[in-house]
Amino acid sequence: MKVILMHEVEHLGEIGDVVEVAEGYGRNYLLPRGLAIAATARNARQLAHEQHLRENRIARVRLEASTLAEKLQALQFSFTRKAGEEGKLFGSVTTMDIAEQLKEAGFTIDRRNIELDQPLKSLGEFAVPVRLPASVSADLKVTVVAEA
Repeated sequence: MKVILMHEVEHLGEIGDVVEVAEGYGRNYLLPRGLAIAATARNARQLAHEQHLRENRIARVRLEASTLAEKLQALQFSFTRKAGEEGKLFGSVTTMDIAEQLKEAGFTIDRRNIELDQPLKSLGEFAVPVRLPASVSADLKVTVVAEA
């Protein structure tokens, strides 16, 4: 029996693969669970159409993300914090602070997408990576200055 896989099946294949399986395995396991569909010409055309739509959607999301990345890289944020003599902050600049500044600038970025390993605890300029959809990332310019 030939089937078209709708989900990845271990030891069998990837999504969209046409594979030959035993009649009982296909009829009793793959088809009822929605893991595969019968390999007919109509189903193959439908799968190709859905794949084309998926690729178009991914391309559109990637374009939007790259446009957003360009806008984000043009921005520079400045934070004023109390600091000691050696340039160490009494507080810190966290992802939540950066997300609030982005929101005020008109960008809605979740703070979990701001990839800051440790909160910024010293004065200076930093490049903070921001993860965007479709494997696109941007570097925000963040400056931390001492309070006068």
